[in-house]
Amino acid sequence: MTTSIAPTGAPPTERPSWVSCTNCRSLVYGKRYTRLLHVCPECGAHARLDAPARIAQLFDEGSVQHLDVPETQHNPLDFVDQRPYAERLQQARHRTGQQDAVLAVRGRIEGRPLTAAVMDFRFFGGSLGVAAGEAVTTAAEHALRDRTPLLLVTASGGARMQEGALSLMQMAKTSNALAQLDEAGLLTVTLVTDPTYGGVAASFATLSDVVVAEPGARMGFAGPRVIEQTIRQQLPDGFQTAEFLCEHGLVDDVWERGELRARLARLLTVTDRPAAAWGSGEQDPVVRDSQLLDQLPAWDCVQLARESGRPTALEHIGFWLDGFVELHGDRAGEECPAIVGGIGCLDGLPVMVVGHQKGHTTAELVGRNFGMPSPAGYRKAGRLMRLAAKLELPVVTLIDTPGAYPGLTAEETGQSGAIAENLRLMGSLPVPVVAVVTGEGGSGGALALGVADRVLICANATYSVISPEGCAAILWKNAAEAAVAADELALDAASLLRLGVVDGVIPEPEGGGHTDTAALSDSVRRAVVAALRELRAAPDAAGTADPVPARRRRFRSFGLADG
Repeated sequence: MTTSIAPTGAPPTERPSWVSCTNCRSLVYGKRYTRLLHVCPECGAHARLDAPARIAQLFDEGSVQHLDVPETQHNPLDFVDQRPYAERLQQARHRTGQQDAVLAVRGRIEGRPLTAAVMDFRFFGGSLGVAAGEAVTTAAEHALRDRTPLLLVTASGGARMQEGALSLMQMAKTSNALAQLDEAGLLTVTLVTDPTYGGVAASFATLSDVVVAEPGARMGFAGPRVIEQTIRQQLPDGFQTAEFLCEHGLVDDVWERGELRARLARLLTVTDRPAAAWGSGEQDPVVRDSQLLDQLPAWDCVQLARESGRPTALEHIGFWLDGFVELHGDRAGEECPAIVGGIGCLDGLPVMVVGHQKGHTTAELVGRNFGMPSPAGYRKAGRLMRLAAKLELPVVTLIDTPGAYPGLTAEETGQSGAIAENLRLMGSLPVPVVAVVTGEGGSGGALALGVADRVLICANATYSVISPEGCAAILWKNAAEAAVAADELALDAASLLRLGVVDGVIPEPEGGGHTDTAALSDSVRRAVVAALRELRAAPDAAGTADPVPARRRRFRSFGLADG
């Protein structure tokens, strides 16, 4: 027996010997298709899962408990179209075995507790009515009471018309429930599945700290047909798909179904808190006396800082973070590849790392805009740092940029304002912040990630108000005087340490960090561990753990005669 299984259709109740993917028409053995979680092995199309199947896939076996959801009005408007709503409701309950479109549960994923609200498209197209809204809100309230992360699995055509304005009010009700979790510092995650539209997309689905989507899942406020009818234009291929949303900075990532459990488990490590003695066994490599440094000519440092073989931010992250989950997008329509960031564990301590990303080859450099961020990059960085503050995660920034992108689009979308917002935000973060200049520290584009409790610099890195070439062109009227300008700018590590702009210098392998990238990255890791160990242990002058006053005093002192 062969049955066609559409990627956008619910899995069959029977188990045929063979199933046919209607996306690519490939035949797949039924038992294999089940093992693959209803993902076509040929084209990767993800068929819809009902809520019970989704819960079984994600949660540890035997850990799931269904939450009691308060009773709601069944038919508040006595709505009748071609058939009475009450009759349709009864039929949907009989067909699915569920009271409504959302199941609220709690359980564990790889041993870590989690509360979830899982939507089921089989029930009235997953539409948001009073019962569905109550289930989502109940799940959020249980997460708040139990202090667990909340997972929202969305699948919906929008608000439920048969319940009128009461359905519309569920958007505000659920959004307020998410706000309470924000105030309590609890992680929220949305898994977007196909489709997620209307009132669900415009409320709780997009309010989570982390929003990920299955491949091909569609999400939007209005559906493509409505948009095309309104604007009378044909929409681009892939419009509103997960891949389109990620490219435009609207979701953090696209995760394959088979990877969901493991990736969610990695994300849930943000709840881990190591012992007070964390990092005590690590030796600090940082040099804090400028007289102990071998000072190269400033222009030589400029060349070494720009050396294409130096490790990038992602290479540092890969070397010393476990379980890194990269997060993308400014959530306002753009993704800037020149800034990377996400959550991972540094020797068991969950941290948020944000950095400039360059590359080694010409193609990589072009793809990352040579490490020059757009306003979207700084807004992404700000979003991640605000998330770190909410979750009480230390922030580590890795600085390596010629400067912020000076192009037309950057000016049109507010480059100056984006940088200024980050300067203000970093000065106010209530968590420890460590910044490391690993290569070029170019102007305000570097400082936008540099307002930290501890600012460290690699021995051959630079940090300057302007590039030597730019300074020479303006003041000497000749860019060829860049080497002279470099000396005058005092942009090398030793000079910066004497000025107090940096707090310490991380030694590099002989010949520069590009000669032994693993050694340099390990030195950076040890320096960051030592700095965070100190910051986590030391209260401020008022005897509290708030790092903000000392951070502000640090930057307040620059330029004073006795500073």
